Amino acid sequence: MKTLKTISIVAIIALVFTSCKNETEPEVKTVDVEVTKNDVATTLDPNATYAKVEFGIDGMTCAMGCAKTIEKKMAKMEGVKSAKVDFDSRLAMVEYDEAKVTPESLEETVTKVADIYKVKNMHQVEEFGTEEKVE
Repeated sequence: MKTLKTISIVAIIALVFTSCKNETEPEVKTVDVEVTKNDVATTLDPNATYAKVEFGIDGMTCAMGCAKTIEKKMAKMEGVKSAKVDFDSRLAMVEYDEAKVTPESLEETVTKVADIYKVKNMHQVEEFGTEEKVE
């Protein structure tokens, strides 16, 4: 019995020492990724005529899911210089190239994000945050 106990202890100690020496280094892989930077200054026409519009958006229920998604979709449109959607005031402010973007295409982009979003009171402004309408 004493011999069996001694053999068991020696086997456990040998197992502990051999398992602790199994130090494998983590494998590091390098992947080349091409990063493209969408620089607004290089993609916008400096000779273009830019218009600014403000409009309300009905149907938004959250700042991150709704407002940010709509803002990103409009900002990605060719000819859009800037797009900002304020969830609290339910207001969108967009500056765009009149030759490439129309108010109708902005409205279409908003409604394509989800059927619940509705554009209201779209009007052209001189500066964002003002109530002056430009005819």
